[in-house]
Amino acid sequence: MGLTLTEKILSAHLVEGEMVKGTEIGIRIDQTLTQDATGTMAYLEFEAMGVPRVKTERSVAYIDHNTLQNGFMNMDDHRFIGSVAKKHGIWFSRPGNGICHQVHLERFGVPGKTLIGSDSHTPTGGGIGMIAIGAGGMDVAVAMGGGTYYITCPKVVKVELTGSLQPWVAAKDVILEVLRRLSVKGGVGKVIEYCGEGVKTLSVPERATITNMGAELGATTSIFPSDEITLEFLKAQGREDAYTPLAADPDAVYDEIVEINLSDLVPMAACPHSPDAVKTVEEIGPMKIDQVCIGSCTNSSFMDMMKVAYILKGKTVAPSVQLSIAPGSKQVLTMLAQNGALADILASGARVLESACGPCIGMGQSPNSGGISLRTFNRNFEGRSGTKDGQIYLVSPELAAASALTGVLTDPRTLGEMPEFKLPEHFLVNDNMVVEPAPEEEMDSIEVLRGPNIKPFPTSEPMPKDIDAKVSLKVEDNITTDHIMPAGAKILPLRSNIPEISKYCFAVCDESFHDRALEMGKSIIVGGSNYGQGSSREHAALAPLYLGVKAVITKSFARIHMANLINAGIVPMTFADEADYDRIDQEDELRIENIADQIAAGDVIKVTNVTKGFDFDCAVSFSDRQKEMLYAGGLLNYTKNKN
Repeated sequence: MGLTLTEKILSAHLVEGEMVKGTEIGIRIDQTLTQDATGTMAYLEFEAMGVPRVKTERSVAYIDHNTLQNGFMNMDDHRFIGSVAKKHGIWFSRPGNGICHQVHLERFGVPGKTLIGSDSHTPTGGGIGMIAIGAGGMDVAVAMGGGTYYITCPKVVKVELTGSLQPWVAAKDVILEVLRRLSVKGGVGKVIEYCGEGVKTLSVPERATITNMGAELGATTSIFPSDEITLEFLKAQGREDAYTPLAADPDAVYDEIVEINLSDLVPMAACPHSPDAVKTVEEIGPMKIDQVCIGSCTNSSFMDMMKVAYILKGKTVAPSVQLSIAPGSKQVLTMLAQNGALADILASGARVLESACGPCIGMGQSPNSGGISLRTFNRNFEGRSGTKDGQIYLVSPELAAASALTGVLTDPRTLGEMPEFKLPEHFLVNDNMVVEPAPEEEMDSIEVLRGPNIKPFPTSEPMPKDIDAKVSLKVEDNITTDHIMPAGAKILPLRSNIPEISKYCFAVCDESFHDRALEMGKSIIVGGSNYGQGSSREHAALAPLYLGVKAVITKSFARIHMANLINAGIVPMTFADEADYDRIDQEDELRIENIADQIAAGDVIKVTNVTKGFDFDCAVSFSDRQKEMLYAGGLLNYTKNKN
């Protein structure tokens, strides 16, 4: 029986456990990446481990999120990250060099390697044949120190692609179709592996768009084979020596199979407020729009931008629409400037933003009150744009550009004949915005620069004998990490200051949560299904830790957030009977006796609702390693104890 591509790469990197689906395995990590919204905390954690120099093949620190330098905080964090990187063997991508996933694909990604990043869209690297996984900053710090990264051995879903995309139908429509079929929960515990003859019709940037938004499925990661298309891309980047041909065996066995004929797809959009609320453009109709934003790690490649420039050339953006465009990297922006496409974009009335995440993480370009904004991004969670009642639709660059000209949602197939868009034979390669780390013999002389906004990592205590605490908050289904710990220009600069950023914890749901949790001293949160979906931000666990949250009880968890809770020493549990969710109210007092003994004994924990006088069961599924982490009070304590 043959192996899937996923199984081949994971097996080659297996350090602990066996390739038995549903069990915990530990894998060796070849590469890591961080970005500045998560990086400062990750490097504080790395420093706390006392490892003098990273032990990975390549670790890269990117500055792409907090680039709006309003006040000293972001600049201080960037200086800190740059100095830590130089001292400890990490490559440093300076502000303006581009979005981490776009740049990593261009300059550092290697087929067959493992990559974890402190950003949930790290699976973009799957477009080049990597096992690339989003993780919490603490997991990344451990991997940089040479530690093993642990995941649940995943099921593998085969997405069989046949046919080829029709003119003006895009890679974005492929992943929207997958989301339409599988939902934002459909990839949990799975890797999505793309196969079939249709794969050969997709360029690496198109593949990367698809794997990027696999994060919205809740998947561990997504991956394409490494083939002649991959070689063509790497050769154009001057990196053909990184190429390795990789594919699943012909007789590989998959857990599920999804069949998609690319020829049948039509332009689509994800409607507010979820990436899986997908409809065709025809179903939505010619809706009036207020804003268009093109860019993000999903759709900011050179190919995407060339298509947009072609559509805009010689035309003017509709007076009722504001159009902003952010090329994904300095490489892309410079090539657009050199070939004249940037002039076409500017002449249309578009506003060109720097090569950074920008509006995708609420860093500027918020729409008007109740405004309808078409975005080529990956998430449209309520309030994420910075406007609470903003109506965000996720679309392809082709659809976005066409609609910007008409002022209404417009099917790009009305544009007429589509020219052939090809990758250049040679990309412009200039890595002068990437700073190499200092040689090992010079590292001791490097000073780490710390600003006053950088506060120590919050401490946690070993697990208490009993947990007796009130419910500080009860929330509904599909609570995202944007609900728990919002982004945006006001809050992101506080990522290195947990006491300060905790003031905004759950503010989207309940502005009084912070004060109530502090007053309680210790508390429990109750949530619905798919709790913690979205970003990998570990601050969504660290802020509750700081505020005294000891346990979270939900109907189900998103993968990365559950791992982050365990890393922080907060116990994640699920209702054995989901009906018990309805029996618990905010302010109820809950008691969990002998919690460590209960965890050690099995997969059920008894909880008493003292206020209402009844017991209910919660399910847990922890590996022996995760149990030890919880007993110790989190991953940092566990790692220190082991050393």
